[in-house]
Amino acid sequence: MTEPISAVVPAAEPLAPPPPSTPSLPAWLPWLLALLGAAVLVCVALAWQSLSRQQSLEQELVRRQEASQAQATEARLAAKQSADLVRDTAAKVSLLEARLAEVALQRGQLEELIQSMSRSRDENVVGDIEAAIRVALQQTQITGSAEPLVATLKQADERLLRYKQPRLEGVRRAVARDLDRVKAVATVDVSTLTIKLDEVVRMADELPLLTGGDVVSSPRDERRADAAAKAREQALRLQREQAAAAAEGQLSLWWWQATQQLSSWTNIAWGEAKTLLRVTRIDHPEAALIAPDQSFFLRENLKLRLLNARLALLSRQFDTTQADLRDSQEMLNRYFDTRSRKVASVAELLRQVAGQARQVSVPRPDDTLAALTAAAAGR
Repeated sequence: MTEPISAVVPAAEPLAPPPPSTPSLPAWLPWLLALLGAAVLVCVALAWQSLSRQQSLEQELVRRQEASQAQATEARLAAKQSADLVRDTAAKVSLLEARLAEVALQRGQLEELIQSMSRSRDENVVGDIEAAIRVALQQTQITGSAEPLVATLKQADERLLRYKQPRLEGVRRAVARDLDRVKAVATVDVSTLTIKLDEVVRMADELPLLTGGDVVSSPRDERRADAAAKAREQALRLQREQAAAAAEGQLSLWWWQATQQLSSWTNIAWGEAKTLLRVTRIDHPEAALIAPDQSFFLRENLKLRLLNARLALLSRQFDTTQADLRDSQEMLNRYFDTRSRKVASVAELLRQVAGQARQVSVPRPDDTLAALTAAAAGR
């Protein structure tokens, strides 16, 4: 604080008595001096007042500065609290937005559920028929059989017939058209074909070969064998009659019986002599080269071919099935006796299987699906 400046006015010295010879001072001089002293006092007072006012201003400035610092500290504290509050508020807002999105999703699901529950009877019928047809179409594509699709179309036709809704009459007509188209396609009956192949495999061990002990006698040989059997029976009968005639003593009858017995023995001997030599026609020379002990492996190879054809048929590989069946038929024609009834029946079964085992494409029920889509869009 600035100290007040005090003006020191020197005291007036006592005037010496003028000498008798000096002139006297003017009368206004004391007044001038008094006026100057008053002015000095006024200046001193004004200086003192300004210093006091400055001191008070400095004190007020210090007080206000301290108050400003306190307010700044409070403002920083309030700003920190505000930042924490903003972070908490942002986290709460994010949580509320997540809950709002969850509520909106639940609301959408509830609306869809309410909408699905509030569908009309027509929409339920259309949706059920369409779902059943699509499932049956998938089963048909997997199994290669038209039975699932035919059964589903029949059920859809019966359901629409019981429902009797005019707006679904177009769907019923489309179902009838697709049902006729699917029924017109000849599908492969895999179960029947596999049964036939199993029968062929079972009969493979009984099929006679062209060579070896499995050669089948011709009809002429069979007639000769029958004649030989009849000759033996006749000889036995003559022997019995001869024994009876000997007991009775009839010589003439004995001579006739002896002649007949000699003739029968001659016929038997001639028949046995002719069976010692057999002539057989073999179109494939490699069949005659098969040893008797190799016939087992030949039959097993034939069985393997047939089993491979069966597996390929079950897996819907019709090209492989046809190839195995061709190889089996070629083996039958080359190594087995085609004059045998068993070989002929086996060859016929193989021809039937080869004729029916082919790829068949089942038509799609496009008319029915289009009619169902149009019915569902027109609600």
